[in-house]
Amino acid sequence: MELTEKHLAYWRALLQKTALLLAIWFVVTFVVGFYARELSFNFFGWPFAFYMGAQGSLIIYVLIIWYYARSMNQIDKEFGVAEAEED
Repeated sequence: MELTEKHLAYWRALLQKTALLLAIWFVVTFVVGFYARELSFNFFGWPFAFYMGAQGSLIIYVLIIWYYARSMNQIDKEFGVAEAEED
């Protein structure tokens, strides 16, 4: 099966969203942990590294999942491949 330009554009849009969200995940998970000692400012009354380890990263993970689902549904609708919604 030969891929059309529409297929390639759809795939490119999906890859761009996924790459962006994986980059955010990498920064939240590894970069903040790696530079925890250098990130020694207070955030909501707690040291930033402690806050990110205890709550901040979990909140960001939930937001990533929510944004991923919303974005993928929007891209599917844009390219006409959305699943039919059942009542």
